[in-house]
Amino acid sequence: MNKSIYRKHSAWMAILLVILTLSWVFPAAGNAQEFETAAESAILMDTATGRVLFEKNSDIPMPPASITKIMTLLIGFEALERGDAKWDDKVNISERAYQKEGSTMFLEVGKKATYEEIINGISVVSANDGCIALAEHLYGSEEAFVRIMNQRAKEIGLTKTQFKNSTGLPDEGHYMSARDIATLARYLITNFPQILEIESKREFTFNNITQNNRNPLLGTFEGADGLKTGWTTEAGYCLVGTAKQGDMRLISVVLKTQDIQERLRASTELLNYGFKSFEYITVHKAGDIVEQVDVKNGKELTVPLKVAKDVTVLIPIAKKDEIKTSVAKDKDLLEAPVEADTAAGSLKVELDGETLAEVEISVAENVEKASFFEVIWQSIVNFFRSLFKVTKQ
Repeated sequence: MNKSIYRKHSAWMAILLVILTLSWVFPAAGNAQEFETAAESAILMDTATGRVLFEKNSDIPMPPASITKIMTLLIGFEALERGDAKWDDKVNISERAYQKEGSTMFLEVGKKATYEEIINGISVVSANDGCIALAEHLYGSEEAFVRIMNQRAKEIGLTKTQFKNSTGLPDEGHYMSARDIATLARYLITNFPQILEIESKREFTFNNITQNNRNPLLGTFEGADGLKTGWTTEAGYCLVGTAKQGDMRLISVVLKTQDIQERLRASTELLNYGFKSFEYITVHKAGDIVEQVDVKNGKELTVPLKVAKDVTVLIPIAKKDEIKTSVAKDKDLLEAPVEADTAAGSLKVELDGETLAEVEISVAENVEKASFFEVIWQSIVNFFRSLFKVTKQ
């Protein structure tokens, strides 16, 4: 091989190497298959729509450790909503609550704490003693409380979840899947957004003892304000994170990472992937005209159809130009009189064969019924139009 050919060959090999390197370092945005995580099980969910942006072994039931407390907190908030509890209620501390092992808010047997203090202790420092105190206060015993936990799990639609206790401490047959965890977290945040004000507190003081919030995302990841950490030997290091950047709030779940550092790294990478690879776009604004429909015996022969509300979807940034929309009319012909805002069909937004949104379309304006002579005149016009079409063909 002469030197000229060798130099050309070397140059092409160098270019190819650069391309391959860049494709590895900067994977294609929006393609979930290009992203990987060290967590044994993980999921990333958009809070507004519930759309899953990434998942790995997300339906496998696994020990959730203290992530269990998301359900414990939900039941606590629902009791407040029903009026069965108040923030300033005095909660008795039993011997069982006092002796509960693991993370604690340092409750003392025979003394009382407010309902608000109990909720804060569970949220910020993952207080196991607080969970028992809450359970006994609301339902008399932890066993009765756990029955409510499992009942609510079924009602919310959690299919790979079974609770054996209110804390998440190791217990045979106690499990949740990553998908169920994300679904539960979304339900809690959506119905009780004030939970994030509590979960984002950096520290909690009770009984003159101050403890730091265990969530490593707080103060290290932009927009992070929740939600729950977990660890046991069997569960590994787990974390449900949530963060909001701009108009987008995401929920990340990582289960069974090896240590604190890997848990934080896996959660950060997952949230970064979501915020950098996806965006909301408005396909149509409320009132946009998307189609028209013929009108029989009306003063107008056709009437426009409008989108009833804004059509906003979450999509991979790289696939913005691949969105498809289609209109399905309820009828091809309406009969006058026609009233504005009458439902007339639907508009569907699709990407890669998946329906991202489907919204109602409606009549944009009133169409009055034509007079007898107007109907005759329209019939004559339509007759000659049809003749013209036949002649033209």
